[in-house]
Amino acid sequence: MEFNEKLQQLRLQYNLTQEQLAQQLYVSRTAISKWESGKGYPNIESLKCISKYFSVSIDELLSGEELITLAETENHFNIKKIYNIISGIIDVLAVACIVLPIYGEPQGNHVYHVNLLSNTHLPNIDSRIHWAVFLFIIGIGIARLAFIFFNKESLYHITTKVSIAAGVIAICLYAAAREPYATILLFLFFVVKIFLLLPLF
Repeated sequence: MEFNEKLQQLRLQYNLTQEQLAQQLYVSRTAISKWESGKGYPNIESLKCISKYFSVSIDELLSGEELITLAETENHFNIKKIYNIISGIIDVLAVACIVLPIYGEPQGNHVYHVNLLSNTHLPNIDSRIHWAVFLFIIGIGIARLAFIFFNKESLYHITTKVSIAAGVIAICLYAAAREPYATILLFLFFVVKIFLLLPLF
């Protein structure tokens, strides 16, 4: 007997609806429906809750093959989560474009490299645009990390697309404004972010 059949059998033995079982396990009714239809397996924590609630061992719930499938799924999920966290941190690291001395500021016959906080000479882009671009990217990064933490996958995917679009726009903007160091830094961040996201799609 497969896990989905065992779960459904146990639920019916206890005279529970999917909604009632979901409340007992602190998951959604959709999750119970998915598990009972054989379209997926619970994660390790949910599996422990099922085992405890019905007083059966995990070995009784899952066959050896199902345990391997579950372990592989859990491993993929954990890797995906780590990649997503690092990708979100990359956006937050746009703060480097504010604090690093990557902007040229002419003083007499010399050009000194200063950070955005000290730069008073931004001939190609208004300073407010500099700040808006970087604060937006940093804000998106913080939002993405928050969505990972609170398991809001759909919102995370939306903000990831916004992050990629913002990265492309920022690179084009700084390239057009002839800010080579800011362009290179943003491009490197963008490449790393895409490298981390590609295996997940």
